[in-house]
Amino acid sequence: METAKPRSPLETPRAVVHLGLREVADGARAARVPVTEVDFQPPAGGDPVRLRALAALGEGATAEAIEAANRLALERFLRVQPHLVGVGLARDEIPGMAEDLFLHAGPPLSWERMSGPMRGAVLGGLLLEGKARDPEEAARQAARGAVRFEPCHHHQSVGPMAGLVTPSMPVWILEDRGPDGAGRRTFCTLNEGLGKVLRYGAYAPEVLERLRWMASELAPALAAALAARGPVDLKSLMAQALQMGDEGHNRNRAGTSLLFRELAPALCRSGKGAESTARVLEFIHRNDHFFLNLTMPMAKMMLMATEGIPRSSSVSVMSRNGTDFGVQLASLPGRWFVAPAQPVRGLYFPGFKEADANPDIGDSAITETAGFGGFCMAAAPAIVQFVGGSPEDALETSRRMGEITVGRNATFAIPPLGFAGAPTLIDIRKVIELVRLPTINTGIAHREPGVGQVGAGLVNPPWECFHRALEAFVEHARGA
Repeated sequence: METAKPRSPLETPRAVVHLGLREVADGARAARVPVTEVDFQPPAGGDPVRLRALAALGEGATAEAIEAANRLALERFLRVQPHLVGVGLARDEIPGMAEDLFLHAGPPLSWERMSGPMRGAVLGGLLLEGKARDPEEAARQAARGAVRFEPCHHHQSVGPMAGLVTPSMPVWILEDRGPDGAGRRTFCTLNEGLGKVLRYGAYAPEVLERLRWMASELAPALAAALAARGPVDLKSLMAQALQMGDEGHNRNRAGTSLLFRELAPALCRSGKGAESTARVLEFIHRNDHFFLNLTMPMAKMMLMATEGIPRSSSVSVMSRNGTDFGVQLASLPGRWFVAPAQPVRGLYFPGFKEADANPDIGDSAITETAGFGGFCMAAAPAIVQFVGGSPEDALETSRRMGEITVGRNATFAIPPLGFAGAPTLIDIRKVIELVRLPTINTGIAHREPGVGQVGAGLVNPPWECFHRALEAFVEHARGA
């Protein structure tokens, strides 16, 4: 029997299975050898600095302390019971609000560094508050410091897109009715609808007229309805909305409909008059995003419960102001890790293109931080018609996001994924190790002030935010 000769090392192989950098397989392809590529990414992309950081976090007592802290963060997060309890004015309800203070989305920002839509919102705010007679005077007032600017996040608040909150604006009032709540509250303005609106930087007379109507008629009617009906369990509504095709960020049709059902009887009994009540109901009916301004403060409230837990590697804030993107960690509350905001990959309204778009903006990424929005795209396959991609992309996004989180939220079940719970609490260690940034779906604002929304799409945070946060976390975790 003839023995097979051993293959020479120089002999051309029949096929190659390749893991790693694609360029390494180029030689085999050049020799016309079939190459099967396996989707493989070395931990931390092979970066030695971050590999050392992850190794430091994975050692003995430090690793055990981080895991215990993350379990506690998830437990506290899940115990929060956000309830809608009322509507009031920002000056009366938001902690630290003042007559010369405007709140905005994202990390701290000065007038000089504001993007177009943020500047447009500020101009509109100055006109709304009667601090200027026209946009030109408003710009002069802003430039010379007529008002101060602080992030919504510094005041237990959140705001979509520019996120502007001025003293006279009505705000939703949410309260934690859970066992650990101790009166914890969060706040958000009422949603104006789509198109030319203040949050996208528009400040035309019709924008201001709508805001004044919201303060004079919409808000008092909602306040009266809630006073008559009592608190609304938002966690329950959100759980139902996910079963009905929402994801809680860019698709809120089911959530808005459920809220409409909760409030309509009380609105009709509020004594505000038939015509006034009809206008309020019609406004909510025509605004599919009305519920967004409740999912955001709900997410903020749940994440506030994780703040201050030493050695937790979970992310408690992701937010952008149109100039910068900022991240905070549960273990380092109030400390921003900032990098330039990114362009959004998306679909544009007729007449607009990528060159018209402002970089990523808004506090609404708090929804993804809490595990819905882009993390729950599998629950809302129709969202791809608004932000781009395919239903299969939506499913895959939710699966991939589940691999960078601490755990899952069984209350927020995703039907197309076998009713798996929403991926919950982004773990910075997993983001770095898997080289996988969170996926955010979002609206797109025009880069010039006064124009408004021009599209919607998907975006990722800049890597620098997470790299800087990891460095700080290593120092904290090993020294805490």
